[in-house]
Amino acid sequence: MWEQGAKIYKIAEELFPICRSITGNGVRETLQILKKYVPQLQVEEIPSGTKVFDWEVPREWDISEGYIENSCKERIVDFQDNNLHIMGYSLPVDQYVSLEELKQYIYTEKEQPEVIPYVTSYYRERFGFCMSENQKKSLPEDTYHMVIKSQLKQGSLTYGEIVIPGACQEEVFISTYICHPSMANNECSGPALAICLADWLMHRKERYFTYRIVFVPETIGSICYLCRHKDELKKRVRAGFNLSCVGDNRNYSMIESRYGNTLSDRVLKKVLQEHCGNFSTYSFLERGSDERQYNAPGIDLPVVGFCRSKYGEYPEYHTSADNMELVSPEGFQGSFAVMTKVVEVLEYNRRYRVNVFCEPQLGKRGLYPTVSQKGSYDMVYDMKNLIAYADGTNDLLAISDRIGCPMGRLIEIVKKLTEHGLLNIEEDGVEHGQS
Repeated sequence: MWEQGAKIYKIAEELFPICRSITGNGVRETLQILKKYVPQLQVEEIPSGTKVFDWEVPREWDISEGYIENSCKERIVDFQDNNLHIMGYSLPVDQYVSLEELKQYIYTEKEQPEVIPYVTSYYRERFGFCMSENQKKSLPEDTYHMVIKSQLKQGSLTYGEIVIPGACQEEVFISTYICHPSMANNECSGPALAICLADWLMHRKERYFTYRIVFVPETIGSICYLCRHKDELKKRVRAGFNLSCVGDNRNYSMIESRYGNTLSDRVLKKVLQEHCGNFSTYSFLERGSDERQYNAPGIDLPVVGFCRSKYGEYPEYHTSADNMELVSPEGFQGSFAVMTKVVEVLEYNRRYRVNVFCEPQLGKRGLYPTVSQKGSYDMVYDMKNLIAYADGTNDLLAISDRIGCPMGRLIEIVKKLTEHGLLNIEEDGVEHGQS
């Protein structure tokens, strides 16, 4: 029942233990796992210090060990138990401190006293430890040993890319991020869904669009990618989607593009309306992931965000409670269904023109029912309505809105009319017969 969802869950489970940050071996290990499922994934490195627009690629960070132990040599927190215990990008430390001094370096989430928070400090050098508020309150007076074995070095930022060619060079762009440690929905769900979507696309018999799928560290990674590919993306991308937090089984969400009026906005809203009916729409003013960079002035890519529970809006977000119990095969199956429907709508959302005058004779083509029965003419009415608006000026989404017919049914009608040679595709003022 949830075959694809179970596969995506398994990949997310494989990614979950890895300690990732915006650079380092955790990112490389993640990409190598994804590459097992789609070997065409290309891995790229950008050296530390490289200027990318107004930013600079930071030094690479890696960590092998981190813990706090008490005077009895008992480890009260340990990186090996949960990698959220160490603040991301922490400097190395080996120091004995009192309880009062220790607390200066401890981060907790007071409103959720049972969880370990996710905390990082990318662009200011410091170190820190994370634990639950309850554990912090329970610490006795003692001498504590703080140890972090990490390094900041001249290295590189790593990202991955898959380009799946179609019949034309116009592109659908899909992005997800690979830069957080062990959090299931916020981190592992997007890459796991994206790699399975890539595999599905590669096995699709026909592709009109070319599909570009990227796996980047959030913010700095998308900025790096845009710095390298801005011109070709601006020329080719017709729709784009940023995947984040897509593994839980709660509501669906979308984050609109900057003005909420792109093809991506129209397609995702239509699919969600028909897939589930009830979903949450957030304006670009409530953005938070890489849609920020893709929609930036001068970049202006038509990218929307797709989530189940939106990042920052669910209680487990950026805490140790975002674990593999929060995501499920069923949740992944739903997200996979949405994105494959998005692809299907994009592939068929063309401007069609009927190529006969007046209504075509459907009966001689076997498209008109020979027996009159309640409900038998529903498809015919939708077919006639589509034909009535297939004048070369309306795309299929506009016709769906006009006649109140679901996109899935319209696509089936388009296939039938095309098989019988009744529709041409009209783009940029030029008619093309559909192959």
